[in-house]
Amino acid sequence: MSSSPSTDESGALLGPADIRELAAALGVRPTKQRGQNFVIDANTVRRIVRTAGVRPDDVVVEVGPGLGSLTLALLEAADRVVAVEIDDVLAAALPSTIAARMPERADRFALVHSDAMHVQELPGPGPTALVANLPYNVAVPVLLHMLDRFPSIERTLVMVQAEVADRLAARPGNKVYGVPSVKANWYAEVKRAGAIGRNVFWPAPNVDSGLVSLVRRDKPIETTATKDEVFAVVDAAFAQRRKTLRAALAGWAGSAAAAEAALVAAGVSPQARGEALTVYEFAAIAENKPAV
Repeated sequence: MSSSPSTDESGALLGPADIRELAAALGVRPTKQRGQNFVIDANTVRRIVRTAGVRPDDVVVEVGPGLGSLTLALLEAADRVVAVEIDDVLAAALPSTIAARMPERADRFALVHSDAMHVQELPGPGPTALVANLPYNVAVPVLLHMLDRFPSIERTLVMVQAEVADRLAARPGNKVYGVPSVKANWYAEVKRAGAIGRNVFWPAPNVDSGLVSLVRRDKPIETTATKDEVFAVVDAAFAQRRKTLRAALAGWAGSAAAAEAALVAAGVSPQARGEALTVYEFAAIAENKPAV
């Protein structure tokens, strides 16, 4: 990664001047409300595509394409890109940007003007990869929704606030291990995949960013409990994370004694805390919820 924002030698990708020019023409001022920070560095978007392992046969879904920095880099590498954009002005402008800068790939691009949290279907073949620069305020719910709704997504690479990246990739026993860590692990093997400097964004954020890689599990976690049943245990365990599981799960189970029985049946110490448990252990607890 370069130490300062770069321009793109091929001319197709967006550099700092291109981004500012586009934004000015559209009257776009990045808003904190939507966590908008546009990537202005061609080297960075190419690095993201490379780290994501995007292949020529991939159908990539991108959430929050903004002015199109990453979108163009994805179109260079993938078979097809579907971008989901909530902002009216940005959604209206993006197809024109693609047509102007990469006309030979424009027929490989589709735009869905919607809130990613409400997307239930995408045009064309099912996505095989998710690559996105996610606004920090909605990063986790959007990520989990997309993984849940589109099981064809095999590989994911998201750029998020460093703190969110740490939480997603945390292992049991880590102090930042929590609900996002466990729920992401339900779907995929999760790991940190690099850091991104502040100077490649406009406006430059006051926080660092990180890349998180998620590779969907070959087979789902084996359990007789449903995802919702397992997630209910996770939510209860971390709602009072300082308490022992016997106490934290009392409401979920109906009483502290019932919680203890479920924990013992699952092979988990009633004195343990949620931050020590793997997703498999949460699933085992859910399987042993006492009948009411």
